[in-house]
Amino acid sequence: MTEQTERSLAESADHRGGTGAGPGGQADPGTAPATGTAPVTGPAPATGPAPVTDTPPPLAEPRPLGETRTWPRDFTDRLTAPLPGVRALARIAREGKLRPAPETLREIQQLPFEPGPLPAAGPTTLALTWAGHASWVIRIAGLTLLTDPVWSRKILGTPPRVTPVGVRWEDLPPVDAVLISHNHYDHLDIPTLKRLPRHTPLLLPAGLACWARRRGFRHVTDLDWWEAVELPAPGGPVRLDFVPAHHWSKRTLTDTCRSLWGGWLLTAPDGRRVHFAGDTGYGHWFEEIGRRYPGIDLSLLPIGAYDPRWMLRPVHTDPEEAVRACQDLGARALVPMHWSTFLLSGEPPLEPLRRVRAAWEATGRPREDLWDLPVGASRVLAER
Repeated sequence: MTEQTERSLAESADHRGGTGAGPGGQADPGTAPATGTAPVTGPAPATGPAPVTDTPPPLAEPRPLGETRTWPRDFTDRLTAPLPGVRALARIAREGKLRPAPETLREIQQLPFEPGPLPAAGPTTLALTWAGHASWVIRIAGLTLLTDPVWSRKILGTPPRVTPVGVRWEDLPPVDAVLISHNHYDHLDIPTLKRLPRHTPLLLPAGLACWARRRGFRHVTDLDWWEAVELPAPGGPVRLDFVPAHHWSKRTLTDTCRSLWGGWLLTAPDGRRVHFAGDTGYGHWFEEIGRRYPGIDLSLLPIGAYDPRWMLRPVHTDPEEAVRACQDLGARALVPMHWSTFLLSGEPPLEPLRRVRAAWEATGRPREDLWDLPVGASRVLAER
């Protein structure tokens, strides 16, 4: 286990009230030491975890862009739940519940799709445009960033997308950087990345830099949890921290958890903050992220691909859990995503929207702080 993993687990465990305990006091599975022995660049190993107080640890100094790193062979020690085994896969194949029931598919015609022009973006603008699924166009401090860009009509193992891409590729301004949360096909799409100039900076989870360099990208940075970089921008430097998520990684039969997974925390020069969760289940990391990064303005959280719960609960939040995660983060506004694009699981197509609206209303929080955007729509965050 790396020093950083050890420290993160120790800190979060103390914050939850018990070493190695997960939500509800249950032990987090999958936190045994990793078997890989490759060294990790960074600080020298500590002799033991430092005592944790209510004061969050200082944020890491930004790392150099484009540095070459050495990582462990795999990141299985970061799992917070066991991965599905043969019995689970056999059960889901037998039940056939990874697609919505045929009688619910008429709801596809009602999925919200309202493409419009991208908002004007100046050095103080912070704006979001939803291209669909986990793909966002984020305008921040004069930069244009893409998250998990998937402009393909179809991805491996799924039916074609049920709503068009919300932003035409030819309407995008020059892309200043791409943020990837993990390597699953619905988040890391080679045909889309091939559309980008090879000098486009890619910000990746640990272990993915070699993958990107083999495909010709020249400005590649991969980060561990709680590490950060800064991007120069017309409005001042934008800080991007890679933060934990409850998920996993895999693209082939032999690379399970060989690269890390997580989300991104974007901090504008004026202090406004956006949390992009990537793909995640519900768990203790949300509270820890909120503790380390107070004052989050927007949290982009997944609300779809959650049924059946017995299989998908550890890796995909349902709408109610997304609302709870937003509260744990201390975020002012929730921005739902990861629905209305690819039908990856068994819930009816419109159910995530109905449930997240009901769960948000039940909290009594202002309706305007639920940014339930249609695919293709934009919204600008007011300046502080």
